[in-house]
Amino acid sequence: MHKRYVLIVVGMLALVALIAAVEYRIRDRDADPKAAEIPTASVTIAKRGVLSNRLTLAGQFQPYQEVEVHAKVSGYVKHIYVDIGDRVRAGQTLAVLEIPELDAQLKGTQAELLHSKDEVVRAENEVIRAQSDYAALHAAYTRLQQAAQARPGLIAEQELDDSRAKDLASAAQIDAAKAALAAAKQQTEVSDADRMRVGALAAYATVTAPLSGVITWRYADTGALIQAGTASNTQSMPLVKLAQSDVLRLRLPVPESAVPSIHTGSSVQVQVKAIGRAFSGKVVRFTRSVSLDTRTMETEIDVDNADLSLTPGMYADTTLELDHKENALSVPVQAVIRGATESYVLVVDGQDHVQKRAVELGEQTSDREEILHGLSENEQVIIGGQSNYQIGQLVKPKLEAESGNAGQDQTGEQE
Repeated sequence: MHKRYVLIVVGMLALVALIAAVEYRIRDRDADPKAAEIPTASVTIAKRGVLSNRLTLAGQFQPYQEVEVHAKVSGYVKHIYVDIGDRVRAGQTLAVLEIPELDAQLKGTQAELLHSKDEVVRAENEVIRAQSDYAALHAAYTRLQQAAQARPGLIAEQELDDSRAKDLASAAQIDAAKAALAAAKQQTEVSDADRMRVGALAAYATVTAPLSGVITWRYADTGALIQAGTASNTQSMPLVKLAQSDVLRLRLPVPESAVPSIHTGSSVQVQVKAIGRAFSGKVVRFTRSVSLDTRTMETEIDVDNADLSLTPGMYADTTLELDHKENALSVPVQAVIRGATESYVLVVDGQDHVQKRAVELGEQTSDREEILHGLSENEQVIIGGQSNYQIGQLVKPKLEAESGNAGQDQTGEQE
């Protein structure tokens, strides 16, 4: 009985000692700051704002139109009135050629036309004469025929036949005269056409500007022999090179990855550092073909240059807006984890616990992702080291400052 009492007392003392040890361990752990430390999580706020994806490219200005002006006919340069840098208007005389043989040919065609007109007059007189002869012979034949009918035997048959033959011959002569008149008129038309042809060639001795622009090069001087620019078997030398520069084409080599986002009317910001000028433009046309060598697509912007402050060949820095969304919910790209079957983010809820949210993504810029579904505005999203946290874990959220905010355009540079 005594032993049992002793064992009970010893057991109770051991239990008290164990409880004291546990309480001591708990107090010791609470006193140790490392044992009670809660991990810190860097977070950002999901915000709404303008989401813009932009492409920065270097472009080059080209003339809107550029042509080498050739002479239509061969000849020597008698006068050339323009030089490089001169502004000319459409139809303005650039040069005059000297072509003596063409002048002589033109005079010959003019004389031939006058001769043809004289032949027409002569043929018209022949028709009148033939008609007069026919009228007289026909009247004589009619009278003889009437007399023979009134008094048979009075007029010899031979005489009547001769008169009738002359009547028919005179009628045929009218037809022949009219045919000759028609031929003379046709020859006049041929002569006139030949005169017009040679006259047109003679007019080509004066070389005019086909469009308004600037002379960018001059190939010939006074006295130079210029070959006609219509023969394919000769290397004809042009007179000048003419470029339309009051409107320029700004050409941009858009990379293959951005081709699907190029549309007519897309906004472009242009900066020309050489003259310190900046302006806005729009995409006017593009080739709809990717170069096999450069893997880029040529895209053009029309730029007004009435004051000629821009020079073809200059470079420009351009920013092409590919996508633009208003009031888009977005987070930094480093906040999104892309899995094999889903994309998700880690958020810190109102009780500072980590939660997983599957999200549907939209547009992407260089530093932000659009969230279509799965996340609400102003929620805290972990933006780094997501693998260090467990779902439901208690954390201390630390708001990280962003270089930009969702209410500003996010620039995505591509080369």
